[in-house]
Amino acid sequence: MEAKTLLLEQWASCLDQEEWFPPLEKVLEDITFEQALWKPADEDMNSIWELVCHLLFYEKRYLLRFLGETENEPQAENNKATFRLPAETMENWEKTKEEYFYVHRELEKTLAKSEHADMYRQVPGEDHPLVLEMKSLAMHGAYHIGQVVLLSKLQGAWGGKRSF
Repeated sequence: MEAKTLLLEQWASCLDQEEWFPPLEKVLEDITFEQALWKPADEDMNSIWELVCHLLFYEKRYLLRFLGETENEPQAENNKATFRLPAETMENWEKTKEEYFYVHRELEKTLAKSEHADMYRQVPGEDHPLVLEMKSLAMHGAYHIGQVVLLSKLQGAWGGKRSF
C-alpha cells in the first residue's frame, strides 16, 4: 500500500470512518452545548469543546501553511492557548464543529489530489512535508478523540455508539 492511500485511510478514520476507535463526527453527534463545556470536578482536564478547538487550531494552521496562506493562519502564544474557546454560545459550539469538519475534509482533499512531489515538499513554517505532517495530525486526532470519548462516558453521554 502506498503512503498516500494509508494516510487517506487514517485521516478518514479520525472523522467519519470507524476503525479501532470511533470517528469524531460520530462522537460529537449527540453532544449538547452543556456537555461540550463540562469538565470533571477537581480535575485539570480540557472540555470536549476545548479539545475540538485545539484540533481545529493545528489542522487549520497546517492547511493554510500547505496552501501558502500563512497570513491567515491561527496564532497562539503557546500550546495551552490553542484550547481557548470563543464566546460560549450554542451558535459558537455549532460553528466550531462545522469549521473543524470543513478543515478536516479540506486537508483530506488536499492530500487526495497531491502528487508525489507535493507530498514530500517542505511546507513553510513546518519541520516535515505533507506526508509526515498528515501522519502526525492523524495520530494527534486519534489521541484527542479518545479524550473526547472518555469525557462523554464520564457524563453518561456515551451510549454504546460502536458498530462492533
